[in-house]
Amino acid sequence: MTQTLTTILAFDILPDGTTRPVTEDWPAPAPAGDAVWRWLHCDRTTPAFAAWSAQHLPAPVREALLLAETRPQGDPMAEGLMVVLRGMNLNPGEDEEDMIAIRLWVGEKIVVSTRLRRIRALDTLRAEFEAGHGLPSPGALLARLADALTAPIEEAAGELEDRTDALEEALFEPGGSDGDAPETEVARIARSVLKIRRHLAPQRDAMARLAALETPLIGAAERYGLRGTSLRTTRVVEELDGVRERLMSLRAHVDSIHAARIGRNGYVLSVVAAIFLPLGFLTGLFGVNLGGIPGSSSPTGFLLLSAALVLIGIALWAVLRWRRWF
Repeated sequence: MTQTLTTILAFDILPDGTTRPVTEDWPAPAPAGDAVWRWLHCDRTTPAFAAWSAQHLPAPVREALLLAETRPQGDPMAEGLMVVLRGMNLNPGEDEEDMIAIRLWVGEKIVVSTRLRRIRALDTLRAEFEAGHGLPSPGALLARLADALTAPIEEAAGELEDRTDALEEALFEPGGSDGDAPETEVARIARSVLKIRRHLAPQRDAMARLAALETPLIGAAERYGLRGTSLRTTRVVEELDGVRERLMSLRAHVDSIHAARIGRNGYVLSVVAAIFLPLGFLTGLFGVNLGGIPGSSSPTGFLLLSAALVLIGIALWAVLRWRRWF
């Protein structure tokens, strides 16, 4: 029975930089005819890819391409480079910060890449290849993929920074919000920063290793591009660290606002208690069901007691006000 490898993308790149779709049902791990290199992009969960990789790829490469959980990396492996990078999840209805991994094995004349979910950051690159516009080498594809994945991450980090700026303005302006909304927004931004930075910090290290590798698979132009992407990734990590520190300050400020509000409310209750406690004592004293209570037989006794309580309350309020308790 003839086996078929269903690829997401499959192109041979010709010497003039144009592309040619791969039409083989079971493609070889090398370009056909006059092509100079080949790119195969596959879904790592399909049984056909597992069988194809077992037949055509070295065991360490196959295992790395099929791993369910992995960290960003960029290391030499089996006469090639094993690269794992992550990008923002731009798929509709999904969490943007749930970053998607792409795994690549970059050889001299072949790039095999795998993914689980669609990586929309690659849509522009896909359109270019489908239009016949390729890249000169596997190293150039690696540099271009790294750039395409980094741009949406920069946008997401910039958005988090803008949200933090807006939150600072709302909190520190006169009459700023002191409700629960700022605390909720601080928690949301902090959670987003944590999710992105968790993957981006090792990706920064992987980019730095790739840019520093001395290998014929990465030419001078590609190395320059990877260095630029590495610097951009480092800058994003630093921006996220800055946002995280600002959020810690904002959280402390929000906590101080809540503590002040609780203290203020408790103080008001203390003042109210100071006024009504003696009044409650008097009303309780006159309310005991015993003989000999002054005014118990007078028709105006209740009115006189009420007036006395009002006067005592006013006097207590005046004393507390004079002592500047409130």
